[in-house]
This record gives sequence, C-alpha cells and structure tokens, in this order.
Amino acid sequence: MASTTETAGDRQQAAAVGWWPLAVIASAHLMAILDATIMFVALPSAQRAVGLPAAGGQWIVTAYTLAFAALLLVGGRLADRLGARRTLLAGVICFAAASAAGGAATTGAMLLSARAVQGAAAALLVSSTKSLLVTVYADADERSRAIGVFTATLTAGGALGLVLGGVLTTTLGWRWCLYVNVAVALIAIVGGPRALPAVPGRREIRIDPASAVLAAAGMAALVYGLGEASSAGWGSAPVAGSLAGAAVALAAFAIRQAGRPAPLLPLPVIADRNRGGALLAMIVNSLSTFGMLLILTYQLQTVLAYSALRTGLALLPFAVGAALTAAVIAPRLGRRLAPRWPITVGLLLSAAGLALLIAVNPGTRYLPLIFAATLVEGVGTGLGGPAILRTALAAVRPADVGAASAAHSTAGQLGSSIGAALLSTIAATTAAGYLAGHRAASAQTAADHGYAVALAWGVGILLAAAAPVALLLNAPAPRPATGEAAGPRAPTADVS
Repeated sequence: MASTTETAGDRQQAAAVGWWPLAVIASAHLMAILDATIMFVALPSAQRAVGLPAAGGQWIVTAYTLAFAALLLVGGRLADRLGARRTLLAGVICFAAASAAGGAATTGAMLLSARAVQGAAAALLVSSTKSLLVTVYADADERSRAIGVFTATLTAGGALGLVLGGVLTTTLGWRWCLYVNVAVALIAIVGGPRALPAVPGRREIRIDPASAVLAAAGMAALVYGLGEASSAGWGSAPVAGSLAGAAVALAAFAIRQAGRPAPLLPLPVIADRNRGGALLAMIVNSLSTFGMLLILTYQLQTVLAYSALRTGLALLPFAVGAALTAAVIAPRLGRRLAPRWPITVGLLLSAAGLALLIAVNPGTRYLPLIFAATLVEGVGTGLGGPAILRTALAAVRPADVGAASAAHSTAGQLGSSIGAALLSTIAATTAAGYLAGHRAASAQTAADHGYAVALAWGVGILLAAAAPVALLLNAPAPRPATGEAAGPRAPTADVS
C-alpha cells in the first residue's frame, strides 16, 4: 500500500511541476512562429532604415524562411545525435543573438545576415522542442494536455505576430519586432537547464554530409521557387530552374536515404500510413491557415481599406478560436476519439471558414461575416492541430524522434509555402483574366474576383484532402487502461 501511495504522490508531484517544462518549450518555439509573421508589418520601415531597394525588401522575410526550410531536417537529426535540450538551448541563444544583431542593423547586409542566422537557429530549436515535448510528457493524459497547450500557442502565434508587429512598429519602431525575441528567449535560457531533462544524445547517429547538402539545397530551392512563383510566374526561368533543381536534389536525397544504414531522414518515419496521413493533413492545414491569413490580409487592406494594425486585430478571432480549441477541446476529444475524426473534422471546418470569406466585397462589414469566418477557421485549425502532432510523433523509435519532429515541421513549411504561392498566383492570374474579358471592369472588381476564386480553390483542396487523410489514418482511439503513450520516457528526477 505504501508503494502505491508513493507512486501516486510522485505522479502528482510530477504533474504539479509539469507546466514549467512546457512553458520553456512553448516559449522557445513561439519565437520562431512569431518571427515568421511579425516582420510583415515592419517590412517597409525596416527596408527604408537599412537602405534596401524596393526589390530587396522581400529578402527580409525570404532570408529567414530559406534558412529555416533548408536546415529543418538537419536540425532534427542533430537533436537526436546531440540531445534535444542541448540543441534547443544552442538554437535559442543563437536566435536571440541574431535578433539583437538584426535590431541593431544599420545596413541591408547586416539585417539580411541576421535574418538568415535567425532562420538557421529556428530550424535547430523547432525540432528540439517537439522532441522534448514527447520525452518529458510520456504519460498519455499529460502528453495530450501538453500538446494541446503547445499547439494552441503556436497556432495563435502566427496571427498574433501580425498584431504585435503592428503595435510595436507603430509605438516603438520596427527594431523592436526583433528585440522582443531577446525577452522571450530569456525564459528558455534561464528556465531550460532547470526545467528540462538532460536527454543524452545518441552518438551512434551520424550526419551524412552529402545527405545534409542535398536536403538543404532541395528544400531551399523548393521554397524559393514557390515564393517567387506568385510574382515572377510559374514559367519564368528563376522559378522553373529552382523547382527543377529542387526536384533533382530531393529525389537524389530520397535515393540516398534508402541506401544508407544511418539516414538523415529514416524512411519508416514517413512511410507509416498514420504518420503519412498526419503529414499530409499538416501540409493541407498549413496551406489553409497561411492562405487564409495571406488572402484575408490583402482583402482587409486593399478591399476594405483597413490599416495594418486594424488588420491584425481583425484576425484575433482566428487566434483565440485556435488557441481555446487546441488547449481545451482537442485534448478531451483526443482521449476519446481515434485521430482521424478531429483531424478530418478540423479540415472540413477550415474549408467552411474559407468558404465564408469568398463573399467578402467592398460593402462587407466585419460583423458577422469576417468575424465568423476567422473564428470557424481558427476552431478547425485548433481541433486538428494537436491530433496531427500526436500522430506524427506516435510510436517513433527514441533514436528517430528528432527526425520525426523535423518531418512534421517540414510539412508545415511546405504547406505554408505552397499555400502562399498557389493562392497568390491564382488570385493574380484570375484578376488579370477578368480584366481582359471585362474591359469596363475596374481593377478593384477584378481583384475581388481573383481573391474569391483563390479562396474557392483553397476550399476545394481542403475538401479533396479530407477523404484520403481519413482513409490513411486508421490508428484506434486511445486506451485509458494502458496509461501511457508510445515514446521515450524521461526519469522523474530529470523532469523535476
């Protein structure tokens, strides 16, 4: 009896201190998510301050996203080899230092270099956070709650970045969009060594240099090509060359992984049908979320003449809906339902949110249409996100947790890049075609039509993906009697 009581007490004590590791993990990952959107609003001010030409302003964002996408898979394997806490802290420190350097930049070269270092550091810390999440929270219920809160923080972070960027740029100046990362990083730098377990690295894991180069080159070329497609056109030489180079590099990477004893991305990580379904859902979910933020931002600012700050505030229902659903509703459903149900229903709700936005026009009021659309989109994202992450990391060998985390992050990055490129291109080409066929139409009317068609395509993609995702996902509902989820367990002494 004494032994049983002691075990229950130990579990209660672990649960009582269990939120400190989550605070460190989520705050570290939040920096990378915020930084992907917080600089959007600050771009014009930053570009003028450091003397970048008009065509060079986009590289303030591109330098970050290219480095981030290129090094995600390498970062995941480094977390497996060196230990996730070590790579997390290294990534956070480098990210904070680069943020400070970028905020103090006086030339374009200084700012772009700092942004590239930020992206590289983000790739290292992002995979480490997810590895630590499944290591620290081994109990099924605790992991479900932790993933819910973690996902809520991240899904809300992208939209909140737009709000925070507008507030900081308006009140303190664009440099504070970078300086704010230093304050957030302090949570992980100070709390990490105390709250996170010192998970040992696996020195037997080798990083194949050729695989790393192929993965980095392929991902960078793919993201660059997709990013340029909306402005340069899919048939332009830079876009076609980048996408062709990406196809060659990634094909060579896949072939090399199949023939190596210690691959950078073990193929079983992505070959499992449930993880494959989760990664497909992640791509489509990110496409929907980023596409909605991008198109709606254009609609609010160009169609409805909202200011940048008001645009950010208008997106708050998405952030709140995603955060509350992921933190409160999704964990409860995750303990009762098979993953296919929250993931599939989440995709369908996201499709409904996009469908509502098709009706936006110059006469549209914020209430009720835009409010309802962003809220429904947020609920869909928050409902499916935790189940996608749990499934992507479930039943992975301890030596491959970092690689699986990187695969999940890579799927999200691909979805965001594809969503931005595809929906922007559809909107632009549709508007141009409408003007050519309706000579009397105004440019504004053509733009409205282009946005509506792009959103309709987004709805169609979500609906088309829902069926194969549901068919691929066949993992059963959790069994409360087992008490544990698959994955590595951290010793209680390390966690506390």
